[in-house]
Amino acid sequence: MITYIKESIDELRNNVTLPTRAESSNLMVIVAVFSIIFALATWGVDSLFSELIQLYFNNIIN
Repeated sequence: MITYIKESIDELRNNVTLPTRAESSNLMVIVAVFSIIFALATWGVDSLFSELIQLYFNNIIN
């Protein structure tokens, strides 16, 4: 187990490279845009199903 931890730390120090500040900013914008699009799509589907369920129950009651 200790060998695994030492090797993991060694790999992090020698093999992992962090993205530049510009790359990080671009990726952050992409994630934010897709998050907003996904949230709007989820809201739209939820609103549609809500309306359909209301129509269904209004037709059953009336």
